[in-house]
Amino acid sequence: MSKEPKTSVSRREFLSLTAKGAVASTVIGVPTIVPASVFGKNAPSNKINIGQIGCGRIGRDHDMVGTLQHDVARMIAVCDLDKNRLVDGKKLVEGYYAKKTGNANYVEAKMYDDYREMLLNKDIDAVIISTPDHWHSQPAIEAALAGKDVYLQKPTSLTIAEGRMLSDVIQKKGTILQVGTQQRSSPQFRIAAELVRNGRIGKLHTVKVGLPGDPSGPSAPTMPVPKGFNYDMWLGSTPEMPYTEIGVHPQQGYGRPGWLRIEQFGAGMITGWGQHHFDSAAWGMDTELTGPISVQAVAEFPKSGLWNVHGDFMVKAEYANGITMYTSGGFPNGIRYEGTEGWIFVSRGDYVASASDPVSKAKSSKALDASDPKILTSVIGENEIHLYKSEEQHGNWLECIKTRKAPISPVEIGHRACSVCLVSHIAMKLPRKLQWDPKAERFVNDNEANAMLSRPQRKPYGTTNIKM
Repeated sequence: MSKEPKTSVSRREFLSLTAKGAVASTVIGVPTIVPASVFGKNAPSNKINIGQIGCGRIGRDHDMVGTLQHDVARMIAVCDLDKNRLVDGKKLVEGYYAKKTGNANYVEAKMYDDYREMLLNKDIDAVIISTPDHWHSQPAIEAALAGKDVYLQKPTSLTIAEGRMLSDVIQKKGTILQVGTQQRSSPQFRIAAELVRNGRIGKLHTVKVGLPGDPSGPSAPTMPVPKGFNYDMWLGSTPEMPYTEIGVHPQQGYGRPGWLRIEQFGAGMITGWGQHHFDSAAWGMDTELTGPISVQAVAEFPKSGLWNVHGDFMVKAEYANGITMYTSGGFPNGIRYEGTEGWIFVSRGDYVASASDPVSKAKSSKALDASDPKILTSVIGENEIHLYKSEEQHGNWLECIKTRKAPISPVEIGHRACSVCLVSHIAMKLPRKLQWDPKAERFVNDNEANAMLSRPQRKPYGTTNIKM
């Protein structure tokens, strides 16, 4: 996967060349003495060179370690808008390889404070995007346009409009994009979906998704922007907003960041964990490439304080195949499929993606349960439905980069799961039943709801400002 090494473009050169509409690079001469390490199955030419965009909590705890464990990958660059996190990211990568190989100089990770400069590096084959939610779609689209494959944290978008744009670009470019809905690589979610799809609980009619809300938070004073943090770019396409630490991320450590609870940057748990559960539910419902035909919701929102995403809520979504899905924090965290002949419940069990996951191991439900234990031991026959099997989400992505086969969580399925999150959030804001056309991706005869399918984007950032 690797190419001949090239020098990277400096920041000054990048800005100058971009303004002129040109990009240049300088080739370093190939050394006359070639070390033995460049030959064999672990040679650099057999590695997939990875650039990490976003070195915060989910990047460090989940995506970086999840990718570094695979020998086929070689992480050679890191990017973050916070200098402290950027330096920490470089140390994590180089420390991991030094410990694994015994060679302190195995990799010298290149640091970038602007992902657009990273995308100019021809040595990088693929990027991992572990940024805040409002910075998902744009870098993924630009990475595809630059010829990079992508691992993208969920939610795939914050609006239906940018999600559709993302899916269309990825499919047009032939990019291998894996959505970070890693529950697909947890065996219990596949097993539950296979049992449901093969009729082990009879005809499926109801799905109950347990998903918590978020608490309200305090007001917070305006603070000086920390040195070494590009706050304007961090805000990206969202409106200008005074800086305060609990509205962004901790300056010390990698605890759960405050931006997760501000609607400017996300929609709360309905997108934060909702895409995981809606994606898994759709697997069992056989609705992966469509969506509900109606949605209605009730939700509580904070009346004061900085954090303003939803708290307790209930969403009802009806599907054309006759299934009704209810989502609420009042249900156990996970997915319960109910059929005419029994039920199956599936959850993460004691799995956590990061140390600051909102549901602790102590409060986790059983990973797999059923109305009759015999349902869970039922063998799926050779001629029955067998779903895509993956051992690990990042490893599946890397394998598909090499084979060019579709990954277990491709972009269109990710967009459809995210769409359920987004129309549910819109329904929380509007006190009526909404009719949704999943093919047209618009609400039926509802201009107010359709106006919420996109939102203004602050220049020069945003998917609407990408030069295709």
